[in-house]
Amino acid sequence: MKRLFQTIQNIWKIEDLRKRILYTLGLVFIYRLGTYIVLPGVDPIALEQIAAQGAKGIFGLLDLFAGGAFSRGSIFALGIMPYISASIVMQLMTMAIPSLQKMQKEGESGRKKINQYTRVLTVFITAAQASGYVVYLKSGLGTNVVYNATLFWLSSVSILTAGTIFIMWMGEKITDRGIGNGISLLIMIGIIARLPFALISEFQGRLNEGGGLVTFLLEIAVLLAVIVVVILLVQGTRKIPVQYAKRVVGNKQYGGVRQYIPLKVNAAGVMPIIFAQAIMFIPATIAQFFPNSDAMQGTAALTNPGSFLYNLIDSILIVVFTYFYTAIIVNPVQMADDMKRNGGFIPGVKPGKQTANFIDTVMSRITLPGAFFLAFIALMPSFARAFGVNSAFSSFFGGTSLLIMVGVILDTLQQIESHLLMRHYDGLMKSGRIKGRSTVGVQ
Repeated sequence: MKRLFQTIQNIWKIEDLRKRILYTLGLVFIYRLGTYIVLPGVDPIALEQIAAQGAKGIFGLLDLFAGGAFSRGSIFALGIMPYISASIVMQLMTMAIPSLQKMQKEGESGRKKINQYTRVLTVFITAAQASGYVVYLKSGLGTNVVYNATLFWLSSVSILTAGTIFIMWMGEKITDRGIGNGISLLIMIGIIARLPFALISEFQGRLNEGGGLVTFLLEIAVLLAVIVVVILLVQGTRKIPVQYAKRVVGNKQYGGVRQYIPLKVNAAGVMPIIFAQAIMFIPATIAQFFPNSDAMQGTAALTNPGSFLYNLIDSILIVVFTYFYTAIIVNPVQMADDMKRNGGFIPGVKPGKQTANFIDTVMSRITLPGAFFLAFIALMPSFARAFGVNSAFSSFFGGTSLLIMVGVILDTLQQIESHLLMRHYDGLMKSGRIKGRSTVGVQ
């Protein structure tokens, strides 16, 4: 404990790191403050009654990423999700459009152009989602809007679009001048802001309704165990040895050393869960438009997160999307070409096509256990609800919430660690007895 406090003091002594942390905290404070500013023209009392009912389905997922701003009718109600959607679309377009592929290979200049296209696309996506959100508000509020519908629509769409662009700007500024990945950090802050209220609610529920303190402590122990599994999943890597040929330039010798390519067990991150949940919400969304339809009544199991059929299909989709998204972000052919260009080779494997096939085979093998682990983590909230955990607290037992929190916190700690090591201080993870790298039996 003494060593941990000493490390915290060392963090504060580094001027650049101290400024970055304070800058990040300042923008996070502005973001959280904005989530409580209600759109002009909305009756706050009527909005509280809608929020008390809780957002469900796809709206619940959006509210989770927006840190509760969606259900509060905030100026930041759409959060950063339109930017995430635009980024995914641009990734898919980069694979399909040759001109974007060429732009991506241009280095920093190409990356800046793609980022600019992503920002423009974000504006259009945000405007479309903002229009849908206004319709959602109108259906819930009815006549509880202060002024006429046209003016309310124009002002709300403009403010919501500006709000999302402002959040995107804050995220980029945190990445450039703060600490951690700004976009991911803002999403994580919105999720973790709900943890204290969910924890208190579960504690009071166990004391008043049944189970008592022992059951509550058992739930905390299970939650900690799940967090450990998630850390192993996020940090697990398979290291492929790469040998570089010796080169003599002048009086200096380059290469001749063995390095490693770290292939992540869960290269897709949290995206497979998001894609799978979005698809599983489609039947529920359609059912809302046809409440009395016999066909929709027959799909009730698909709209119930607690049903066996829902969880089975959700798990299958997560496994499929894990392979799909991993194929998008990991390109064995490009890795093999870069390795060959720099005079590197995998011992026992010929450069070129055979190297690409070898990397692809290894990636496919380690992705399978990663996909099953990911599906298991995604189902943990359903298991928790089955054992009586309330819906607010059960979401932290796995799924999107826990994966984002663990991933972002580890990434931020590693950045702080690098600043400390550069200044010849003991690392934060070393002091806190947290391993910066781990594997899950795949090396």
